[in-house]
Amino acid sequence: MRLPIAVDAMGGDRAPAAVVRGALKAVEEMEGLRVELVGSEPEILRELEAAAWEGDSITVVPASETIGMGESPVEAVRSKKDSSVSVGLKRVRDGQACALVSAGNTGASVAAASLLLRTLPEVRKAGIAVVLNVGIKPLILMDVGANVEARPEHLVQYGVMASLYASRIHSVEDPSVGLLNIGEENAKGNRLAKQTHDLFRASDVSFRGNVEPGELFRGTCDVAVCDGFTGNIVLKLAEGLAERLFLMFKDGASQVVSESADAGESDSAVSELVQAALARLGDTIDYAESGGAPLLGVNGTVIIAHGRSGPKAISNAIRMANKMAEVDINSEIVQNLRTLSSESEPGGDAGAADCSAD
Repeated sequence: MRLPIAVDAMGGDRAPAAVVRGALKAVEEMEGLRVELVGSEPEILRELEAAAWEGDSITVVPASETIGMGESPVEAVRSKKDSSVSVGLKRVRDGQACALVSAGNTGASVAAASLLLRTLPEVRKAGIAVVLNVGIKPLILMDVGANVEARPEHLVQYGVMASLYASRIHSVEDPSVGLLNIGEENAKGNRLAKQTHDLFRASDVSFRGNVEPGELFRGTCDVAVCDGFTGNIVLKLAEGLAERLFLMFKDGASQVVSESADAGESDSAVSELVQAALARLGDTIDYAESGGAPLLGVNGTVIIAHGRSGPKAISNAIRMANKMAEVDINSEIVQNLRTLSSESEPGGDAGAADCSAD
């Protein structure tokens, strides 16, 4: 029997209702999938009852505490040992679940995963890899918030891990890696950028070189690496800009349809084309389509979903978690990092669970 996926039912702005509905959607669409909803049992059962759920593919794992979105991550993880995210991660650590999905406090998810799962051997710092669908082709950006004070060796490891994620999960052949910087020249940037550039050049990574922010959306590279502080700013800027451009396009398209009607032209064909274009564009930039971003480098599978996630985003995050656990790129990450010449700090010895395990 396949191991279930643990889902933090209390994490996110719309929890637990949206999380429960997302879990229901996932088990309905994916044959053989089992989900554990972790959190306040009365609240979760109330949502399941409201949905008239009677199956056995969803179970409830009680957790008496919840970490709020505004709480200090490290302090909350230390003080709330029975929080929904910690209980879910313990299920992964102990081989009772194959992955965790959480749309809750990102910092708390990272801190709890680092504490309970620990990092893989050879991994110095875990990082979050997100897919940006706002350019010529999808771009994987790592890190976007887990490690705000990165060192050069961390960024090189991110290049290795994100490349494996790109090739094994997103079927990108021989992914190229770019270092986010203020200019393309080798000597550009601060000390972190220059030292990272030198380490990349000395590695076996398919390194494209420095990449300016504007090049991220022109297909210059498949993977871009940076520290978590910079990456989080890029991510939020890209999300906000994409949403604004979509609204501008929508307003402009509505004006075109209106003007066509005023000119006596048949507006049905124009309207259909506009609606189809809007739908395609909306799906492309909608974070709910990808569901969540993996925390790469920890000894297990952890998917961090957007705090505003609705049922569709949660369902797709669960789908991503299932795929990540089945592919199990963690062993490949360790193997690839061992080829790097930089020193490494051993991580934990907790075994990562496989969704297909008995």
